[in-house]
Amino acid sequence: MARAPGLGGRDLALVLLICLAWAGNFLTSALALREIPPFLFTALRFAILGLALLPFLKRPAKGQWPRLIAVGLCLGVLHFGLSFTALKLAGDLSSPAIVMQCYVPITALLGWVVLGERFGWRTALAIAVSFGGVLVLGFDPVVLEHPAALVAMLISSVFLALATVLMKRLQGLDVFSQQGFIALIAVVPLLVISTLVEPGAIARLSEASWVAWAGAAYAAFISSLLGHGLFYVLVKRHPVAQVTPWLLLSPVLAVVLGIVFWGDRPGPRLLVGGAMVLGGVLIIALRAMSKSRPVVVVPEEI
Repeated sequence: MARAPGLGGRDLALVLLICLAWAGNFLTSALALREIPPFLFTALRFAILGLALLPFLKRPAKGQWPRLIAVGLCLGVLHFGLSFTALKLAGDLSSPAIVMQCYVPITALLGWVVLGERFGWRTALAIAVSFGGVLVLGFDPVVLEHPAALVAMLISSVFLALATVLMKRLQGLDVFSQQGFIALIAVVPLLVISTLVEPGAIARLSEASWVAWAGAAYAAFISSLLGHGLFYVLVKRHPVAQVTPWLLLSPVLAVVLGIVFWGDRPGPRLLVGGAMVLGGVLIIALRAMSKSRPVVVVPEEI
């Protein structure tokens, strides 16, 4: 008898573990960012990750280095550096977790412009709903108090979308080699940026508490290695399109963690706007699934 499509109980438990790992990263990183500024924190995360993956790196295929370096700069330096900046500037965890998901419709638009990928009117409507949700969310009083955080996260999402489009043509790299090379490519530029825009931060690093260092270790080992490693296991068992919609639990869980541990009190605009953003992202993923082709993107951790 043919196996019914979809994820079974064991794999759904793995999805929940991935989402908890990624959602928890918003909380642990926000705690660490109280002591370590964003670009230096990002450099520490990738230094730990790159060293951990160094023994497992496999040489990229010939001609892949320029694209891999571009991905490392867009993803490792600009996306992560700006997303941690947004998390530092924000007064809550909820809005950064939700706004970051805008990279999904942005990636669909970039795929259309750069790769010539087409999408139907339903996907176009879902993209419009997602961006409309950002506008609604942006008028929430908590978000209005920190508009720079919203702008930084949107710009961060653009670079994540660009990196996603570039990654589609990377060849011959498993998930750990890809993560390891991106981490190693990003460390030096991040340290240079930190030196320029966060003066004295490196010298004060020895004063950071165990909470800050634990946040960097969590981001490297739990969020990146465990989260992406388990995702790699799942996509070897199931089509990506079946896994992706479940990963939208991650920003939802981040909102819950923000309410329980960070003191977030999302207002109606944030809740409605967040529902519009995540609803639009879900529709994009489900539309891709209905066409029996891989989804253009995977919801990401911060």
